[in-house]
Order: sequence, then structure tokens, then C-alpha cells
Amino acid sequence: MKKLLNTLFITTQGVWLARERENILIRKDQETIFRLPIHNLGSIVCFGQVSASAPLMGLCAERRVSLSFLTEYGRFLARIEGPVRGNVLLRRAQHRASDNPLQALALARTIVSAKIANSRFVLQRVARDRDEVTRDKLKSAINKLNVLLRQARTPGSDLDSYRGYEGRAARIYFDTFNLLVLSPDPAFVFTGRSRRPPLDPVNAMLSFVYTLLRNDIQSALETVGLDPAMGFLHRDRPGRPALALDVMEEFRAPLADRFVLSLINRKQVDSKGFRKTESGAIEMTNETRKILLNAWQTRKREKVMHPYLNESLEIGLLPFVQARLLANYLRGDLESYPPVIWR
Repeated sequence: MKKLLNTLFITTQGVWLARERENILIRKDQETIFRLPIHNLGSIVCFGQVSASAPLMGLCAERRVSLSFLTEYGRFLARIEGPVRGNVLLRRAQHRASDNPLQALALARTIVSAKIANSRFVLQRVARDRDEVTRDKLKSAINKLNVLLRQARTPGSDLDSYRGYEGRAARIYFDTFNLLVLSPDPAFVFTGRSRRPPLDPVNAMLSFVYTLLRNDIQSALETVGLDPAMGFLHRDRPGRPALALDVMEEFRAPLADRFVLSLINRKQVDSKGFRKTESGAIEMTNETRKILLNAWQTRKREKVMHPYLNESLEIGLLPFVQARLLANYLRGDLESYPPVIWR
């Protein structure tokens, strides 16, 4: 089992990453402000104006530590990886499966069904503790998701039908999302999903956490040797990690969305930690991003029971486990891909 190593998040602007033997140095204004042995790390994520030396990049590649660059506010830019060590036979099997209509449909059905089931789980958990009016609204959404789930589990004839189920489920889920927010602060009222740009603090946090999750999943897929660009549900596009987006669907609601809700409902963030840009986008302040990143690292070290392996695992290892199970399925070692269904 892969060990869950730390992710080093760098949010200080204007710093320079350098190498000193087996150590990473973070330098600012010609002064070393932080030093860390690379063997403690699994990945480095840089936000904004952060630069890295060629020797440091080479060290990361040699030690299989991914080095990712995002904008200051969380939009993914690029990732530097070492040589791909995946089995060429596995990638050929993946490409054949993607081009095989029956196999692609089977995986799409699994992906969409898992997303709907996990979205339903989030609403069910919240409905238990709400007043009768709110509970009735949530139950109505849950019933609609139940209908969609039955439809999604029925073998279909084309991918567009499953994409349609996924889209309808997302609308039902996000139409009730504001009922999950307990904060009385009007800044945290959720009126709908907005992505580019996020138009309120809730959407700003959701988009940011989705980027972190996608980065973790893409790294896991590359680690086991899968091609993150060759998906089954999401359409292939240049520069788009379609397979990472596929695997991400089972994690969005129970992991990313619940994480954002916990930060709001536990008052770990407040409206002062966001600002509005001239374009109308809502962005997190540097302090809010640090709160979120620290909480995300803590969350990844919590343990859950994996329903297929029947084993207690750190949440941060789930993307690697699912990537391995997907690889086993594509090789023919499993009859079907077993997603993580929260219960």
C-alpha cells in the first residue's frame, strides 16, 4: 500500500524553490526561509508567483514527487512529472476499453451511478438533523435522485444518456445545496453553481477544492500507469484529464462538498476572507486559502472503511486505491470497477 506522504502547499508570493542535496529550499529575497527533506513529500503544489530551479525540478522527477503550478486563486496551470513508469500493456488496454462502446458504457454507468448515490448520501445525512420543512424539501430531492439512480443503473445505448442523468442529478443536488449551509451570514447563501468565474464564496471554495481533488486523482492515475487524458464518461479534449474527471465524480459530493460545508458550518471561514474582483469574481484571501489547505491536509488523514476492500484507509489514499482497482479492471483482473459508495 502506498504511504500517504505530505503535500507541500506554497502560497507565499515571490519565493524561489531550490535544491540542496536531498533537501528543498524555499528562498525569498536571497534568504532561505524553509528547508525540508524531499523524502517527506509526495507532492508540491505552488500557487501564484512561485518559481523553481531546474535542479529542484530534476530532484522531484527522480524522487517521483509531483510539482504542480496553479494560479494564486487555484486554477490549474501545469504539473511536472518524472518519466512515466506505467505498463504499456495497461495503457493499451485502457485505450481499447475507451474505444469499445460496450465497455465504455459499462464504466460510464458505474461512474454516474456512484455520483448519484453519493450525492443522495450527502442529502440523507443532512436531512436527519433538519426541521420538518427542510427535511421534506431534502426528501423530495432524494426521491428524485432515487428515480435517476434506477435509470442510471439500467444499461443504456449511448454515452449521452448517462451524461444526461449526471447533469440532471447535479441540478437536483445543487438546487437543494443551500439547505445544507447553516451559516446565517448572507455571504454564504448559495443560489447555484458558478464556475468561471465563481460568483460567491461557496462557489469559490468548491472550485478550489475540486482543483485540489483533481490534482490528487490525476497524480494517482499516473502513478499506477494509466493515461489521465483518456476517459470514458467525459469527452476527450486536448489538455483535459478526462479520466481524472471520471474518477473524481464519486468523490465530489461526499468528500469535496462536505468538506466545504464543514468549513462554513463550523465557522472556520467567514465572509471577511473573500474579496470581489473588478470582473465580479469572488476570490479567497491568502489567509482563507491557508485555512482551507491546512484543513484539507487534516481531512485527508482521517480514516474511512473502504466498502470493497473492507479495510480502514486514510482518505488521502482513496484516489490511489481507486486508480489501482480501475487498472485491475482494465487488465481483466476484476469483472467490474468498484467505486467508493459512502454509507
